[in-house]
Amino acid sequence: MKLQSDPHSGANTITGYGNGYVEINKAPYSHAVLISSDGAISEWPVREFAALESEHFAQMVALNPELIIIGTGNKQHFPKPELLKPLISAKIGFEIMNSQAACRTYNILIGEGRQVLLALIVEAE
Repeated sequence: MKLQSDPHSGANTITGYGNGYVEINKAPYSHAVLISSDGAISEWPVREFAALESEHFAQMVALNPELIIIGTGNKQHFPKPELLKPLISAKIGFEIMNSQAACRTYNILIGEGRQVLLALIVEAE
């Protein structure tokens, strides 16, 4: 699915997504990524939801976002509460949803000028 982006915003924008890929600023990625609204796009070493560990959440906290959106792949999954401790301790808000909903929500929030980090698991069906 293609998404419309605001070319004047200067923020990293999700421009498309589908089975096995996400398109950021019109460039395709086939692996999990951390996408900051105003910074880098980096590979996130998570291949599937079951592989999430506390250091993955600590990596998000180190980027100091206002809000984190976690896209858990094709289906919405909720991490074990102990994995979320780094986010809670840092008092960073977070939302957990499937990756397609996470992409849409991220674009809406950056359109509002929010300081958002998208942690996105990209998986094939």
